Amino acid sequence: MSFAPGTPPAAAATDDHALAAWLATVAGERLLEVRQEGLEGRELKDAGDRAAHELLMGLLAEHRPGDAVLSEEGKDDKARLTSSRVWIVDPLDGTREFSEVPRDDWAVHVALWADGDLVAGAVAQPALGETFHTGAPPVVPPSTAPRPRIAVSRSRPPAFVHALGEELDAELVAMGSAGVKVISVARDITDAYVHAGGQYEWDSAAPVAVARAAGLFTSRIDGTPLVYNQEDVYLPDLIVCRPELAERIVAFVREHGYE
Repeated sequence: MSFAPGTPPAAAATDDHALAAWLATVAGERLLEVRQEGLEGRELKDAGDRAAHELLMGLLAEHRPGDAVLSEEGKDDKARLTSSRVWIVDPLDGTREFSEVPRDDWAVHVALWADGDLVAGAVAQPALGETFHTGAPPVVPPSTAPRPRIAVSRSRPPAFVHALGEELDAELVAMGSAGVKVISVARDITDAYVHAGGQYEWDSAAPVAVARAAGLFTSRIDGTPLVYNQEDVYLPDLIVCRPELAERIVAFVREHGYE
């Protein structure tokens, strides 16, 4: 899926799934261009965050001018709390991995919240040339692994996940972006992503929308629902997994905690 930034597919005029997919895709293509500009380290991270944020904000203002936007890289306009439609975006999820060329475990997140819940979302993995979205949700194949695989952070996996891995006889698979971890479940690279180390709404909104559309289980780590467009956008924990693992994971967390 590839488009020129100024020309969305015709369906995007009325179809929020199509618009989300296009927005994530073109922002990802812009990030690939930034990666070729010769920058390194912090300069590359900052340039990527800025370029993708500015592109997404401009395109949303053009194509959905009446909607509110919550972006990791923008000021939080609390007017969103009285809006019936709010785009929740992370212009570059996994800045560390983005700056470590040629790593591919970074993403662009674009989600739409409307009237109380997530209704559309897209996660682009530009270095793979893939955009996963709610308009054509991923088809989750049966697990090909002999034992469960749990996606964990490269740098700060929660300590309790090691105990959970032992309980499930699971393999822990380290990777970057939160979106990449969630989508890894849909792609049969892992079977679950369990996190309790601190996140915000933009870290999980788009991936959770796609995961739900694909039929995966999603919740807070204690099994309660994930709720978006809150005044406090801190949403520190989540579970995304194959439905058959959900009961065991939630039961373990409730019994043992997650410190």
